[in-house]
Amino acid sequence: MANFNYTDFGIREYQACWDYQESRLNAIIAAKRETGAPTPLNDFVLVEHPHVYTLGKSGDEHNMLANADFLKKINASYFKINRGGDITYHGPGQLVGYPIIDLEYYHLGVREYIAKMEDSIIATLAEYQLEADRKEGATGVWLQADHKVRARKICAIGVRVSRFVTMHGFALNVNTDMRYYNYINPCGFASSAVTSIQQELGREIPMDDVKKRIMEKFNACY
Repeated sequence: MANFNYTDFGIREYQACWDYQESRLNAIIAAKRETGAPTPLNDFVLVEHPHVYTLGKSGDEHNMLANADFLKKINASYFKINRGGDITYHGPGQLVGYPIIDLEYYHLGVREYIAKMEDSIIATLAEYQLEADRKEGATGVWLQADHKVRARKICAIGVRVSRFVTMHGFALNVNTDMRYYNYINPCGFASSAVTSIQQELGREIPMDDVKKRIMEKFNACY
């Protein structure tokens, strides 16, 4: 079982968290260069962001359906960033996790790492009696993933890996204002529905409880 160094940022602007991730990633890479070996140094940030849309480096800008003036009207910002994946939304009520870890230390490839992330989210959702799974041809975690009509995404995943060190991560919809998804094609899937734990259960979920379960499941996966 791993012992990740979790930091709860509460609610924090996207740019500040991006800068923090870059600084920690560079510090871990520097430590690897100095020792010539994988490092156990790690950070795992848990955070909620003010309303923001982020587009991955291979994403299609046409999946952002709102213009700059409208984004100002709904108090949302927009960033083109260096993770994989297409466009996604972050906002209050959504739990975002940024693991900054050395995959070499954990003997993992990128695909294995993403699979462990998905497994951790799936296990967390099971604690709320939600049966989640992967969807063929897509990253992230879904409910009724194999259903042609009812499949709905509850957690987006997008990562960057540099010299085997990770940044970016997952975005789990807990008590998210789902109206903000109306202004994008989530993760590039124009026909995909999105959902949240609150929407599925019909009640607000204490965020601290979700954070606790997420930490337990991620530690158990390593």
